[in-house]
Amino acid sequence: MSTSEKNAPIRWYRTPLAPAVFNSLHERSDARGLLQCLGYLGVLALTGGAAFYAAGHAPVPVVVALLFLHGTCFSFQINAVHELGHGTVFRTKWLNALFERMTAFLGWINFETFNASHARHHRYTLHPPDDREVVLPVKIVVRDFFREGFFNIATTPGTPTALIMDAVRIAAGKFKGEWELELFPPDAPEKRRPAIAWAWTLLVGHGLIIAVSCYYKLWMVPVLTTFAMFCGNWLFFLCNKTQHIGLQDNVPDFRLCCRTFLLNPVARFLYWHMNYHTEHHMYAAVPCYKLGKLHAAIQHDLPPCPVGIFATWKEIAAIQRRQQQDPAYQYAAPLPSSPAS
Repeated sequence: MSTSEKNAPIRWYRTPLAPAVFNSLHERSDARGLLQCLGYLGVLALTGGAAFYAAGHAPVPVVVALLFLHGTCFSFQINAVHELGHGTVFRTKWLNALFERMTAFLGWINFETFNASHARHHRYTLHPPDDREVVLPVKIVVRDFFREGFFNIATTPGTPTALIMDAVRIAAGKFKGEWELELFPPDAPEKRRPAIAWAWTLLVGHGLIIAVSCYYKLWMVPVLTTFAMFCGNWLFFLCNKTQHIGLQDNVPDFRLCCRTFLLNPVARFLYWHMNYHTEHHMYAAVPCYKLGKLHAAIQHDLPPCPVGIFATWKEIAAIQRRQQQDPAYQYAAPLPSSPAS
């Protein structure tokens, strides 16, 4: 089902906040932003440094285990780019731009194409055809987890192989697909140039990493940077795939089309607090490190939130089993009050 009028404004329901709470939650902090960004990049430096050292001093199983740990942490680059792209992590704009480019480079992410798509995703969340970043139904089976969660050589959208292929294609000035061509139409070259330039930055930059590493025989450097995304995506898979799967489209209530679940502090930090996904869509200008406080402020008005990854996927699995019997079924989360009409 699609919206009756293309690009029609949606009157989204948002849980009311007292003005003082609203203002406090929307305050951005360079110190908190640096703690999040440098903390995340510091984790990558620690896991990568440990794997680099182990490559010359430890048995192969230890090296493999450390590479897997590094990949587990590394795979959350898109969540970093996502938050920094919103411009809410830092109060200072150039810091958002700097770290967005750093994490986008590490993750082979074209932040120009992502930002264009994601702005529409927020404005028209799950209202096709105005939002085609996520289109329901999304179907995930167990083999998807094993194919993408450990050594990821899949070519589905968003996987490392697909991102690299997209960089090559866009660098050549080739845009494809209904959604991409709508966001970057052939008759608007000014919209395409930044995406093409960044695609070249990715290719040249990672090409230089590989070339210099080969020259100096530092084989682990590209493994820990350019190719780090190919290993250890299991935790990212389990966190990131939860956001909208099994829920409702064409509704003006984020509580019905987005999923919040509770995570332990370590996973929540790596995931850039996106487990609070309903809250993020409801108030997208709230910095990620304040989403926990936003959750506490509006929890009374939210559906029950699963606690932990296992409980969340148990809920999703039940929805998907129901959808196998009834493909039109969409889970209607129980609300403490009637959703907006």
